[in-house]
Amino acid sequence: METERSIEVTEAAKEVPDDYEGLRALLLSRREAMPKRLKQLAAFAMEHPEEVAFGTVAGIAEHAGVQPSTLVRFAKSLGYDGFSHLQQIFRDRLRERFPDYRERLKGLRDLEGDHVHAASLLEGFANAAVFSLEKMRESVRPEELSRAIETLAKADTIYLLGARRVFPIAAYCAYAFGKLGVRAILIDHIAQLGPEQLATASERDAVLAISFTPYAPVTADLAAVAARRNIPIVAITDSAFSPLVTSADVWIEVAEADFGAFRSLSASFALAMALAVGTAEKRAEG
Repeated sequence: METERSIEVTEAAKEVPDDYEGLRALLLSRREAMPKRLKQLAAFAMEHPEEVAFGTVAGIAEHAGVQPSTLVRFAKSLGYDGFSHLQQIFRDRLRERFPDYRERLKGLRDLEGDHVHAASLLEGFANAAVFSLEKMRESVRPEELSRAIETLAKADTIYLLGARRVFPIAAYCAYAFGKLGVRAILIDHIAQLGPEQLATASERDAVLAISFTPYAPVTADLAAVAARRNIPIVAITDSAFSPLVTSADVWIEVAEADFGAFRSLSASFALAMALAVGTAEKRAEG
């Protein structure tokens, strides 16, 4: 125990990395000298960076197989003020993975040359869409899809929750459900009224929540509110470590491919169509 403490104090005195790559290099350099539990947590953090970025201390500790106090000890051993300080490094990494749109356009120019040709853009986005669809066909399990459809089919009203990049999917669901005679309400969060728009939902209804990395806080927050009120939730998201997973009764994984950091929505739209038509068909059977 004394050896562990001395290692941690010595290492903490060194310069603290302020980016993910620096942190990763630091962990690799210290791997052999780390105490067993800290080494276990370091391996988990490198394998599941999104879980560390968005998870709670209790949730991360449970998945990593360590005590919650180990997370604080781990962060301090690296020289950070606490775990929230370390967690910010992982959150910053996600922002770097998904740069703003000017940076994405610059990346395309770097990839294609000074002039980005329309034909190559179409080819790139088409290939990303095809890859996304094929990957979804492999990842979506029929039993999960059936559970999601059954949950939605039982609802008096389906509340549709999706913000920012995935808002078009939620809007399409509102259109499709309406055309199919299924009562649905789109939570558009205009004037920050999302909580009020969800306030009329009850346990007889259901929420269809959609969010991908980097997850929209309003979607995660409203899904959590619905879960506390025992409203059934179907989630479409991209990872088992998504904040929607802890709130959802059933969730379906969709990981969209990207071209030049612009991610496809083709697989998400295909899944949304399947859910809408499947829900209408299930109701017709009943």
